[in-house]
Amino acid sequence: MRLVFASLFFAVLGFSQPAMAQDRPVVIELYTSQGCSSCPPADALLAQLAKQDNVIALALHVDYWDYLGWKDVFGSPENTQRQREYARASNMRTVYTPQMIVQGKSIAVGNSVSQVGAAIANHSNQAKIVDLDVSRDGDVVRILARAKSGPVGRSVIQIVRYTPEKLVKIRSGENAGKNLTYTNIVTDWQVLTQWNGRGEIMVSTEVRGDEPIVVLIQALKRGPILAAEILR
Repeated sequence: MRLVFASLFFAVLGFSQPAMAQDRPVVIELYTSQGCSSCPPADALLAQLAKQDNVIALALHVDYWDYLGWKDVFGSPENTQRQREYARASNMRTVYTPQMIVQGKSIAVGNSVSQVGAAIANHSNQAKIVDLDVSRDGDVVRILARAKSGPVGRSVIQIVRYTPEKLVKIRSGENAGKNLTYTNIVTDWQVLTQWNGRGEIMVSTEVRGDEPIVVLIQALKRGPILAAEILR
């Protein structure tokens, strides 16, 4: 079953295994919950996506399904708030799980291979508008961003930390009795500074721990992600 799933996934995205590294990685945010019976297939899809060099896959666990009988051990109100901000930016009345947001712009049902694949393919073909260089020296991360050909608009520079993998035994709720593996679980998402989108900007910040580091540049008011890089 896993082999069939993976084959279908790669066929929909239009490339053969393994995927070649891309100059402009596509960021995928999965809004998920351990209390949602429709979410395990989306969690499995994110795990497949996380293996691709042209994708930065992030799982944001929400807390609004906790009342169903199981409190998501990774869920946070901050993740829920981020998803709701995307909904407002897209003029959507409600939020739901599983939901994937691709490059801060395209919204897809999180367990739909075809929808997610089409969104990734679309954004993979977009021209790169910001050069982003991220390096780490001990506990210091240095970020250099430069608009490639003219202003790109006001944006925020963000830093994300995540845990690559965790196994959770679900003891109650809609997924009771299942042992589920979760991938790239976001543990912290911080805004470092704003950028006017002109010329270049240099930022340094202190980090600790061995968790991977993702740096994102995103247009204000939950707009599209303009650039992203990852340090594992």
